[in-house]
Parts: sequence; C-alpha cells; structure tokens
Amino acid sequence: MKVTKFGGTSCADASQFKKVKSIITADSERKIVIVSAPGKRFADDHKITDMLYLCHQLMEIGIGGEEVFTSIKKRFLEIQNSLNLAIDLEPELDEVEQKLIAGASRDYAASRGEYFSAKLMAEYLGYQFLDAADIIRFDQNGRYDENITRILIKENIVKDGCFVIPGFYGAQENGSIVTFSRGGSDITGSIVASALSVEKYENWTDVSGFLAADPKIVDNPMPLHIVTYDELRELSYMGAAVLHHEAIFPARQRGIPIHILNTNAPDEPGTLILPKAKRTKEDPILTGVAGVKDFMVINVEKYRMTEDLSFFRKLCSVFETNGIQIHHMPSSIDTVSLIVREDSMQGKERKILEEIDIYCSPDRIDITPGLALLAVVGENMAMRAGVSAKVFGALAKAGINIRMISQGSSEFNIILGIANNDFEKAVSTIYDEFFKQPLVKPASS
Repeated sequence: MKVTKFGGTSCADASQFKKVKSIITADSERKIVIVSAPGKRFADDHKITDMLYLCHQLMEIGIGGEEVFTSIKKRFLEIQNSLNLAIDLEPELDEVEQKLIAGASRDYAASRGEYFSAKLMAEYLGYQFLDAADIIRFDQNGRYDENITRILIKENIVKDGCFVIPGFYGAQENGSIVTFSRGGSDITGSIVASALSVEKYENWTDVSGFLAADPKIVDNPMPLHIVTYDELRELSYMGAAVLHHEAIFPARQRGIPIHILNTNAPDEPGTLILPKAKRTKEDPILTGVAGVKDFMVINVEKYRMTEDLSFFRKLCSVFETNGIQIHHMPSSIDTVSLIVREDSMQGKERKILEEIDIYCSPDRIDITPGLALLAVVGENMAMRAGVSAKVFGALAKAGINIRMISQGSSEFNIILGIANNDFEKAVSTIYDEFFKQPLVKPASS
C-alpha cells in the first residue's frame, strides 16, 4: 500500500483531476490519497486557500466577504459539473458560508479548501472520503498529538480500503479545527504514511523533483534523482520549497521513502528521498545549494564571555521571551553572533538591545541587517578534502564577501552568510564551480 499526496496544482481544475485519476488507476497500491485545496489554474489565478483567508478576514471585520466566497463556490461547482459527479456540494458550501458569516474560526475557514477538494476527489475516484478532523488530533493547546493520531488512523483506515483524506488540518477532541502551517498537506501525507508503515509515500506536485539549485537563478540546474533525509531537510529549510520541511520527520521515523513526482509528467523519475544513499568519490561532491534572504545579525561582544557559565542562557532567554527564533549562533572567545529573521525583529530591535544590555552586561552590541544565508549541502562533502577551500575560493574570485560561516560536525553542510545583494551571484558561482566543472577522479594507487 502506498500513500499518495497531490498538491494544489494537481487539484486546480477538472483537467487536473483527470490526471490524478490516471495516476491512481495506474497502480493498484495507491489506496490512500491526500489532497490539497485547488491551487492556481494559470499565472494570474488565485489559490483557494488564499481566497478563504481573505473571505474570513473580510467577514470578521464586517465588510463583506460574500462576493469572495461566491468565487470559491463557483470553482468547486465547476469541477463538480465538469466531471459529471453525482455528489452535489452546493448545500454544504452554503452551510459553510453561513458558518463563516456567523464567526467561524480562521483555521476552519482555511481548511474548507482541502475538505471540499477531498469530497470531490473521493467521488471521482470511487474512494471513501475520510475527514482529517476524525484522524489528525491536536491537543487543547493546538499542538499536534502524535500518539492519539496514530491510534485514530489505524482505527479508521481498514486494510485494503481506499480513502481520500483532506490534508492541512486536523481537530481537537471537541471538534475545533486546527491547521498546520502553509503547505501542511505534505505533513498530513507523511503522518498517515508513518502511522500505516506503508511501502512508499508519493508526493505529487508540479515539478519533477528537486533540482541542485533554484531554476530562477540557474539555467537548467541538474535534477536530483536521489537525496537523503538529512540533505532534504537542509535544502527544504533553506528555501528549496518542493516539500514542506516538517513533512520529513514522520516518514523518517519509519524509514519510509518519499518520492517526489510530477502530476503533469508522471513518467519522469522524480526525486527519491531515502534514509541513506550509497555515495562514491566519483559522484558529485555537492547535492545542492539553496538559501534564504533577509536575515539580521546581532553581534554581542563581552570580554571573558566564555568564563560566565550563565551568559548564553541569559542571552538566549531574551530572544525566547520575545518569541524570536535564533537560526544560527556562531561564536568566538569574546563574541557571539545571533542570526534571526528580519521580519521577526520588526518593532522589537530597541527592546531586544535594551534587555541584552540589562541582563547580559555586554561590552558592545551592534546589528547588521540585509544578510542572506546560503546552504551548501552534500553528504559526499565528508569524503573529499578541500571542499571548503573550493567554496571560499570561488566566492572570493567572484568578489563576494563571506560574513558568517557555520559547519556542522557531520560535515555535509556549510552555512554561509553573505549580503542580500550577492545572493543570486553566490548561488550561480557555487553551482558553476561544482556542477559545471569536470569531475577529477582520484588517482589510482
């Protein structure tokens, strides 16, 4: 049995539904189907989830929203009627509209895209509809409850049954809907795959797997046919947005392979994500390069800092109590640099600096905005000497200044901090250095 998840573009309209059915019927093991809300049909179109968020926002402040919901309703009924489905969603769509007018929650509003998408897909495939609210459980604080969820999935998904499940959301015990973060349908698929210990989790999207670099920056980057969980985690976290990075963990717990495939090109090999991959010295040194812009560096200097056992705890507690995530924290003997997202610091800079000054008594504090983080990733890096020198040398030759360096002890990733303005140039430079240069095989002994 396989769990298959189809993204928003795969469910955008009736023609995409037909492609999904063709994929499902081509393999009898594809019995569990997770779907997203309909995405964009064309460049200037709108995702249903975005429309639902807007609809809720307008209704919440009392200035309408009915017109937006009418457009949402039309999208679903067009799919229903184009596929000549026996199901009639109109009464339930009208019921949802009334609930939104009456003040239904934001999470409830956002979840209805996946809900109605799954209703239509189940009818079209002849599968059973299973509401995610009945199997994905959150506690009273809105935290995902893995143990209860596993029990509910095993109780509701019977052997040899065929089900369509909406992604992105679950519910508390009282029935209140709770959503994952955006892109959370990937997480739902991974959770279900893990609970059922299936053979493979297939994630169907609108691209043929991962690429070694962003195609918006690098022309025709190399496709990655095999990637490990660890490599994927780094690349996804650093902006390679094919798969939600939180979707890796449930499948990883059970060692379930994740296969990224293209609904619009189902015969292409895609990217297979595995617990481990056999790497040789003849394989490319890097798996990929990815990054994210708009970070900020808070440099804190204090003489004999490392002799103060409580210093790092105090410093980190300032950011924790202000709800700011620290992404990296490179340090030296008397200086530590905290890397945070610029948007998380908006309106808080003065407060943060004052609290650090009061609580940590540093000798100097300064803030530098406009930092981009670049991840150079590849498990094969640990097998090769001189990789860091090659990275730094290529960037130096291109005139790019490195402002921060961090490398994990596993030696399969290097995180670099560079100016935002140098980001695209840095990605292209590293890609050209490692993927366009001819591989030099080690001399035989």
